Amino acid sequence: MARTKQNILLITCDQWRGDCLSAAGHPVVRTPNSDALAREGVLFRRHYGGAAPCSPARACLYTGLYQMNNRVCRNGSPLDQRHGNIALAARALGYDPTLFGYTDVSPDPRYLPPGDPLLRSYEGVLPGFTVRQALPEHQRQWLSWLAEHGVDSSAGYPDIHRPATGTGKAVTNAPPVYAAQETPTAFLAGEFIRWLGEQKAGPAWFAHVSFISPHPPFVVPEPYNTLYQPDDGPDFQRGRNWRSEAAHPYLDYAIGRQKTSKFLPGMKGKVRDFGDADFRAIRALYYGMISEMDAQLGRIWEAIRQAGAWDNTMIVLTSDHAEMMGDHFMLGKGGFFDQSFHIPLIVRDPRLRQNAGTSVDKFTEAVDVMPTLLDLLGAEIPAHLDGRSLTPFLRGKEPSDWRDAAHWEFDFRSIEKGSAERHFGLKPQQCNLSVIRGEKWKYVHFGGGLPPLLFDLESDPGELQNVADDPDFLSVRLEYAERLLGWRAEHLDQSLALSSLTDSGVVGSPAALPRI
Repeated sequence: MARTKQNILLITCDQWRGDCLSAAGHPVVRTPNSDALAREGVLFRRHYGGAAPCSPARACLYTGLYQMNNRVCRNGSPLDQRHGNIALAARALGYDPTLFGYTDVSPDPRYLPPGDPLLRSYEGVLPGFTVRQALPEHQRQWLSWLAEHGVDSSAGYPDIHRPATGTGKAVTNAPPVYAAQETPTAFLAGEFIRWLGEQKAGPAWFAHVSFISPHPPFVVPEPYNTLYQPDDGPDFQRGRNWRSEAAHPYLDYAIGRQKTSKFLPGMKGKVRDFGDADFRAIRALYYGMISEMDAQLGRIWEAIRQAGAWDNTMIVLTSDHAEMMGDHFMLGKGGFFDQSFHIPLIVRDPRLRQNAGTSVDKFTEAVDVMPTLLDLLGAEIPAHLDGRSLTPFLRGKEPSDWRDAAHWEFDFRSIEKGSAERHFGLKPQQCNLSVIRGEKWKYVHFGGGLPPLLFDLESDPGELQNVADDPDFLSVRLEYAERLLGWRAEHLDQSLALSSLTDSGVVGSPAALPRI
C-alpha cells in the first residue's frame, strides 16, 4: 500500500472530563483552542475511556483492545508483548512514531532479565515509540529545565506543586513558584515545537504528545488560578452526605481510602471530609488547569501552521480517563461513575472537510482510536480489535449497526499490598467491575459476589438511586446482565479465533503476532 503523506498528531491529556469543553456546552469552562480544533474536525460528545487509572486506560487506547483482552488491570500490570499497538502499526507504515511525555506501559517481564531496571517502574514506553522527550511522574526533566530558567526547583516532585504561599492546611488558589510559561504543559509543548522545526525537509511524521495536565496536584499559576471562581459551575452530583453515597460496599471502601495529600501535597485528612467550599475551590483550580492546558494547545496549533503543515496534519485530541471533581464526594478516577470515564475526543482530518464542525452523539470508546487512525492512514484494521473505525462519522455517515451503549471496566485489585483483597475477602481476579451504559439504563456488575448496581439515567442522571434490588426492575437488571455477558462473549480474545487451519492452509484473519 502506498505511503500516506499525512502527518499524525495524537494528543492525550490526563484526567480531562468530557463535559469540560466549551465546545461541548460547558457553562463555565472556556477552551477556545480545543473549540477551534472541533470546528475543523468532529467532536464526539459521548466518548468513554475503557478503564482506569492511567496504565489500564492507555492500554485500551493504544491497543484497541478492551481490558478483558489486553489484561492491563492496574498501574504496573505488564502489557503482554504479543499485542500490537498504534505505534508499531504506524512504524510498519513507514513512520517513526515519536513520543513527548509518557505512555505508562509496563513491559512484559518474561522477555527481560530479572535485574533489568525497566522492571522497577510502571512508567515504561509503549513498544514502537522513539522517545524524544520523556516526562514521567517524577518530572525530573522538567525540574532541571526549571532550574535552567532560574526557578528554584529543589523541592522536587510533588512539593514543587505546592502553593508558594500559605500553610498547606487549607485549600488555596495561591500560585506555585513557577509561572504560566513554565508549567510542565508549557515545557512539553515547547519540546514538541522545537522538534517540529526540525521536520521541515523530512518525511511525514507521527508525534504523540502526552500531557499530564489536568492531573493533580491541583495547583496552577497566574492568571489561571483566578480565572474561575469557586461558585462557578453546576451543582455537584452527589447524595446528602458521603455516608449516603457509601451504601454500596465498594463505594464505602473507595470513599474511605481517598486522602487529601494525593491531590494537594502537604494536606492531611480524607477527601470525604472536605466541605462544599473546599470542593468548589478545588474545582475552580481544575477548570484553570484545563484552560492552561488549552492555551498550550493553541501554541501547538500555531506552530504547525507556521511550519506549513496544518493542511496535511491529522490531529486526535483525547484523554486517558476523567476526574470525579467533587461529584459523589470524591476526587480522582476509578469505580463506575460517568465522571471518571467520560472523556473528550476530537478528530480532525484536513482531507475530510465536508463534516467539519459537527458533533456525534453516538457512544464511542477509547478502543476506537487505533482502528480510526489505521483507517485514515489507509492501513488494514486487524479483525481481532475490539474498537471500530470512526471514519464513517468523519464523512457524515452513521453506520446502521453502531453500538447503542458504552462499556468500561475497572479492576481494583492490589497485587503489591493486597489491600482490596483483604478488605473484601476476595481473590485478586475477583476484584473487578464491568459497566454497560446505555441511553436510559446503566448496569454495573461486580466480581466476587459484590452486589450489582442499576440506575435509571432518565429519572436519576446523577446515579444516586440504585434500583437493582427493586422488584419492579428485576427484568431490566436481567436484560442488562445478559447484554453485558453477551458483550464479553463477543469480545473475548479473537487473536487466533478468527482463523482456522484447513486442507488449504490458514484461512481467516490471524492477528499480526510475533513469529518464532
